[in-house]
Amino acid sequence: MVEIPHEWLDGVVGILESLNQGVLINNDCGEVVFANALYLKMVGKSADDVIGSKVTSWYPAEEAQALQRQIERRQREGSNLFEFYVPRHDGSRLPVVITARQIEDPNGQIFSLVTLTDISAQKRAENELRDVNIQLEQRHREIEEDLLLAARVQQSLAPGSLMWGGASVETFYQPVRTIGGDFGLVAPRPDHLSLMICDVSGHGIGSALVANRIYTETMSQIERGAALSPMMEHLNRFVIGSLRSSVFYFTVVAARLDLASRTLEFVGAGHPPAMIVKPGEAPRLLESRSSVLGLLHDAVDAGAAMNIPVEAGDRVILYTDGFTESFNTRDDMLGVEGLAEIVRETSKLPLPEMTQEIVNRVAAFRHGPPADDMSLVAVEIP
Repeated sequence: MVEIPHEWLDGVVGILESLNQGVLINNDCGEVVFANALYLKMVGKSADDVIGSKVTSWYPAEEAQALQRQIERRQREGSNLFEFYVPRHDGSRLPVVITARQIEDPNGQIFSLVTLTDISAQKRAENELRDVNIQLEQRHREIEEDLLLAARVQQSLAPGSLMWGGASVETFYQPVRTIGGDFGLVAPRPDHLSLMICDVSGHGIGSALVANRIYTETMSQIERGAALSPMMEHLNRFVIGSLRSSVFYFTVVAARLDLASRTLEFVGAGHPPAMIVKPGEAPRLLESRSSVLGLLHDAVDAGAAMNIPVEAGDRVILYTDGFTESFNTRDDMLGVEGLAEIVRETSKLPLPEMTQEIVNRVAAFRHGPPADDMSLVAVEIP
């Protein structure tokens, strides 16, 4: 027990020693007249090291000045609370929250009662959290850089506008995230033009990786000259056998234009209907005859493909459900009928303007940003 030079303190020493905080009492000269046992343990010092010394003498000049300003504030306001530190016997610093208030003894002498709460565990946690946040920010930057690179790669696969044998092709692609699970494909060959729109379930990295694998396999099939229906069967087997996952499935529409025979071969699997439109007329809907791919071995119908005669001026519109599953402020969905009406109304415009106007009108109908990836391929028959 530290000897207390002031009789009036005798009644509160027991209380001060029982607190789970360090306690100092300073006289009006700033000298320590009492330090409880917990405080002495906190700083690793003896009572002889502390009693009679001025608190400000324990600190370097600049920090002593900061502490003196807090003392002066307490003298003006009667109390204050602030974060600081106390120097320990081994030279380390113990972070604390200091609460100080002025008290007056029966003889009118002014003292300051100071409590010090050890916050070293809190500070360690804050530092650890700060380090973790720095690591997370670095990892986030790395992921963002990877996603941007992946987006550039995916964008490089997206078909652009082109002319083939007099046929005009326009495309649109917009992922709902940096990368997405939609893709459009336009593959011109000397004797035919192959078109495809694919929509892999979900969004983001996983969907984009699956879409990329399907794209690569599709191009391989086209290079081999596979017909559309066998190609759908192959893609279905490929995803089921190679990816072995029930998480992802995909829908697809594909068309192959043969100008020599003036026919369009068409096949769809679980996808919104494609459209053939003559300028100013209501579009003809081409429905899928097969179910979604990647889940069932027999998803492709035996009579999946159809051959459709086409004429000069006809336009073929392939798209993903990011267009039709758009909702307005009343929560009404645009749907296939709504998109078909937009296609009809815009069908007399030149093909590039028609494609952009379809995108614009869907955006005008939709409330807020798109909720799904959006891909579109439009072709005008010469």
